[in-house]
Amino acid sequence: MSRRTSPVIPGFGLTLGYTLVYLSLLVLIPLGAMFAHAAQLSWAQFWAIVSAPRVVAALQLSFTTALFAALLNGIVGTLLAWVLVRYRFPGRKIIDAMIDLPFALPTAVAGIALTALYAPAGLVGQWAQALGFKIAYTPLGITLALTFVTLPFVVRTLQPVLEDIPREVEEAAACLGAKPWQVFRYVLVPAVLPAWLTGFALAFARGIGEYGSVIFIAGNMPMKTEILPLLIMVKLDQYDYRGATSIGVLMLVVSFVLLLLINLLQRRIEKR
Repeated sequence: MSRRTSPVIPGFGLTLGYTLVYLSLLVLIPLGAMFAHAAQLSWAQFWAIVSAPRVVAALQLSFTTALFAALLNGIVGTLLAWVLVRYRFPGRKIIDAMIDLPFALPTAVAGIALTALYAPAGLVGQWAQALGFKIAYTPLGITLALTFVTLPFVVRTLQPVLEDIPREVEEAAACLGAKPWQVFRYVLVPAVLPAWLTGFALAFARGIGEYGSVIFIAGNMPMKTEILPLLIMVKLDQYDYRGATSIGVLMLVVSFVLLLLINLLQRRIEKR
């Protein structure tokens, strides 16, 4: 005879109902409406829109720059989280607070600041131009803007995990004869990798849909530096709602598949 255990705080049915209603109103219904609007097109019409050279170029640019930004933040963000957790030094709290600036700063302000810095006449841009390459109005500038915006996702995801790893574990491994790289490989990496993948996925997803901080530094040149969210705005300005929703559906499906694969990989690592 099975016996149901009561939770400490009852009300599972009510809270689940509120959760599903809230999720439906904010996420499921709007996304369902977008799919329903795109479903008015035939498959041939939908494919003609999403396979247009301009859309393909924007899709490739958005996902490539978001991927490189997430990977760069995966390295730099891990180092920042490690330093903030394991070391105590003057100015540590100031650096820790600065990590959250991209969250609090309006994305348009970030885009203007980055453009002023990396433009050919900017403080950094003029030195880059003297060396023979450009930063602003290139994919490199877009990657730097996405790196700035998505850095907190990696750092804030890794910090709690690093704080929960006892230093005694590393010291014990060293006492047993493990070299520093072996401690890193067999002690730290298995504990940190699931959280690292979570931070990477969050940064990657944010980078794909980022708009405000990118449009100023991108230059918005079709087939060169035009990102996918901007192309959707162009379609809306032209009252091409079917084209905009088709691109949105494509963007949503590709992002969902990539995030699903990352989550499956994360769960597999956690089980191992």
